[in-house]
Amino acid sequence: QVQLAESGGGLVQAGESLKLSCLASGKTWTIGGMAWYRQTPGKERELVARITRGGVPREFGDFVKGRFTIRRDNTKNTVDLQMNNLTPEDTAVYSCYAQAQGLASWGQGTQVTVST
Repeated sequence: QVQLAESGGGLVQAGESLKLSCLASGKTWTIGGMAWYRQTPGKERELVARITRGGVPREFGDFVKGRFTIRRDNTKNTVDLQMNNLTPEDTAVYSCYAQAQGLASWGQGTQVTVST
């Protein structure tokens, strides 16, 4: 099994930046693709960014519009999401996802709040 722990959420003002980190533990050698998702109350969870096992970014949500980058360090078992030029519409709980041996693992999520 794989466990995921997010960190880095918080309250920022519109236009500012925030970096989220996800630390994987457990059977980390089995992890394939990883991703960040986000969810706000009353809305479905949506993909923010996805990255391959080899560290290649593969997909971003349409709303990202070049503002976010995703990076992965397999030596540290981390995947980071750098978010720039945040807007209030980016307010959500951001969760880390990993696929390992055909199973999906999720972190608890970290709250990101962007004020005007």
